[in-house]
Amino acid sequence: MDQEFYSKERSASLDLLLRFQRLLVSKLYPADCVGQVPNTYSPDLLGVGSLLKKYTALLCTHIGDILPVATSIACTTHRHFAEVSRVVDGDLTGILLPELVVSIVLLLSKNAGLMQEAGAIPLLAGLLEHLDRFNHLAPGKERDDNEDLAWPGIMGSFFTGQSCRNNEEVTLIRKADLENHNKDGGFWTVIDGKVYDIKDFQTQSLTGSSIL
Repeated sequence: MDQEFYSKERSASLDLLLRFQRLLVSKLYPADCVGQVPNTYSPDLLGVGSLLKKYTALLCTHIGDILPVATSIACTTHRHFAEVSRVVDGDLTGILLPELVVSIVLLLSKNAGLMQEAGAIPLLAGLLEHLDRFNHLAPGKERDDNEDLAWPGIMGSFFTGQSCRNNEEVTLIRKADLENHNKDGGFWTVIDGKVYDIKDFQTQSLTGSSIL
C-alpha cells in the first residue's frame, strides 16, 4: 500500500478512545489534597478505577485476538513482519497500549493502593506472552539478546548485512573501549554506527574539539 496511507491522521473513533483513555488517567492522577486520610478513596475515584479496569479488559481482549493472528502472518518472512508491524503500529495495539502501560506505571508509582484497588494491572500481564511471541520475530532479535553491543559504536555493515566479510574480520568496538581510548588522549567518534579516528584532523581543525 502507499506509504502515505500510514502517515494519515488517526481515525475519529481511535482518537476518541485515546482521549477517553487520557481522561481516565487524569482523573486517577493524585492531586495534592490537604487533610485527606491516607488509603481512603472517594466513590467517584473508585468508580473511575472500575471504569479503567473495564476499559483495559476490553482493550486487552482486542489485542489478545489481534496479536496471535499478526504473529502467524509475521513469522513468514522479514517483509511480512515489517508490513504487519506497520498495521499493528496504527492499530489500538500500537497507539493505545504503549501510552496506557506508561500511564499505569506512573499511577502505580504515585498511588499504588488505588491501582491495586482498580485491578487493571493483572489484565495487562495477560498480554505479555502474546507480545513476547511477536517481538521474538523481529529481525536481529537473537543478536540483540546474545550480545552486549546494543549501542551505535559498531560497524554499520554489521547491522545492514551488506558486507561480505566474515564475522571474524568485523571489528566491534564497545562503548567502554571508545571512552577508555578517548580518556587516554585518543579521539574516536561515532558517525552512523561506524567508529572514526579523527585525532589527526583535530590538529588541523579551527573549530575546536567541542564542535568535533
